[in-house]
Amino acid sequence: MVQTDKVLEFDKIKEKWIELALTEWAKEKIKDTVPSMSENELIARQRETSEARELLEKSGNPPLVSLSGIRECIQTAVKGDCLSISQLEDIEKSLVAVMRLKNYLSRCKQWEISLAYYNENLDCLDNLKETISMQIRNGRIDDSASKDLKSFRDEIERNERCMREKVDAVIRANKESLSDNFSTLRNGHICIPVKKEYKYKIKGNVIDKSSTGGTLFIEPSSVGKYYETLQLLRTHEENEEYRILYSLSAMVADYEEILEQNISMIEKLDFIFSKGKLSLEYDGAEPKINTERYIRIEDGRHPLMVPSECVPLQFEIGKSFDGVVITGPNTGGKTVTIKTVALNCMMAQCGLHVACKKAEICMNSNFLCDIGDGQNISENLSTFSAHIVNVNEILKKVNRDSLVVMDELGSGTDPTEGMGIAIAILEELQKSGGLFLVTTHYPEVKQYADKKARIENAKMTFDKESLKPLYQLVIGEAVESCAFYIAGKMGMPEEMLKTAMKAAYGKEEISENLKQVVSKNHLEKRRVSGIQKRKRRNKAAQKALEFQLGDSVLVYPDKKIGIICKTANEKGVLRVQMADKKIWVNRKRIKLHVAAEKLYPDDYDFSIIFDSVKNRKLRHQMDRGKIIKEQITIDD
Repeated sequence: MVQTDKVLEFDKIKEKWIELALTEWAKEKIKDTVPSMSENELIARQRETSEARELLEKSGNPPLVSLSGIRECIQTAVKGDCLSISQLEDIEKSLVAVMRLKNYLSRCKQWEISLAYYNENLDCLDNLKETISMQIRNGRIDDSASKDLKSFRDEIERNERCMREKVDAVIRANKESLSDNFSTLRNGHICIPVKKEYKYKIKGNVIDKSSTGGTLFIEPSSVGKYYETLQLLRTHEENEEYRILYSLSAMVADYEEILEQNISMIEKLDFIFSKGKLSLEYDGAEPKINTERYIRIEDGRHPLMVPSECVPLQFEIGKSFDGVVITGPNTGGKTVTIKTVALNCMMAQCGLHVACKKAEICMNSNFLCDIGDGQNISENLSTFSAHIVNVNEILKKVNRDSLVVMDELGSGTDPTEGMGIAIAILEELQKSGGLFLVTTHYPEVKQYADKKARIENAKMTFDKESLKPLYQLVIGEAVESCAFYIAGKMGMPEEMLKTAMKAAYGKEEISENLKQVVSKNHLEKRRVSGIQKRKRRNKAAQKALEFQLGDSVLVYPDKKIGIICKTANEKGVLRVQMADKKIWVNRKRIKLHVAAEKLYPDDYDFSIIFDSVKNRKLRHQMDRGKIIKEQITIDD
């Protein structure tokens, strides 16, 4: 069974919808959205979408955030683990987002829209937010987070200042002993660079040395006494920082339930507002929902098409008829029409607005589709076979609450048999009591629909003058055949059309309107370029081509040995270098003695054998650019 979402392109609607959501929860909910089967739930979904759109139009976009990773932070705190500074900052940012969203919804209450009252389900947790903001600032724990932390940091700063002062004093007193006049930090110790030969002049510990060994990095004794004090102070500072982080993490854990409630509410609002944003994207409208098996669409559009390029669709089904058979020319909009109806119905039942000016949509138990080329290569099914497999699945599932759309009914096989199958399918669909829209080219199917109760013909209009479809659906009329008219307008002669008419209807008569169109038509034969055959070589010349430059051959009747110096011409005559001269000889008078490939390497220069010394020198000079042009004599 084909996937209805893809056939109707609802998957593409979901892709656009997902882009408008911020939270991962909302994105997943959109992916999993299916038509609702509860009337109360569907009416509530539609009301949410309408209210979200109204708030967006009146108050702008709400300050929603993605909340990525916040739940993980809360669960870490609940387990008793310590949250990092960045995680606590994320918690604070989420509470700021809650505060802004709550304020946004509070302002929206002036419009008396029920969605605005969701603000009462949000708790800003001012105590937690302010505590985090006071104790953590700019990516670090603030000095004022506790008295002990401030005391430790003040003491660390005092000791570091004293260390720098002592180091500076040692540098000033021992400039001639130092490699540079500045201190450096090595392995956590403040050191001065002392020349190796003066290492005993300065009291202290050697911490490191340069790569050459000529400089020693010494921590002066007057400075070293501060090192252990600083290490102890930093340990106290670190412990106090962890105590503060654990305290804040415990506060987060205490507010777990409220934080989770805030997250759930933001996710829900994100989902609701994404529906409103989507409605604004294609200028949708809230449909009226019914369970009376009635659909009416006024100025309908396909939501994925540019509105300015759409011809508004007027459609109705379910009151006086349950089935519509649509006919019309290829590329006339039949497929787009049935997709537009089914897609808007599916969107409505998922709580989305429809791309219409007004619409009344009935709830459907399922949406059953057979649209497009159903060829299944993996199962080795032809287009017609796959079509029939799909049709059988549809007929098994269809009931009175189904909406069925089928394109090109009975196509892909012998026309007579295909027409019979199309009518049989319509019979079965009508027995089910469901609503159905089908397209066809068969005139017999149009005639069947004319005679059958509760089935109505419809046509896609066509401009006979411009030969362009108008993309307008007219219910209650079947389109007349335009094939002969189009063929005539495109230049087919009258005699050919008469032959076609006789083959189709058993008579050669054509209408007066068509005669006027084709009266000047005739087939003008045009000159076409002829085929140029390649010249064939005689057998002697063909065999002569078997000899290659450099081949050693026997020249009859004297059986003297020579070398091929010029390959055969079209007459099969070759040039052979004998011991004292070059001769022309017919291929019939020579026989291969030793092939060139056995006598010479692949890149051998045959001019050494066949060319004069003078000519070879001239060619060499020309190659090097020393002479522009010179007459080279060739000894023929």
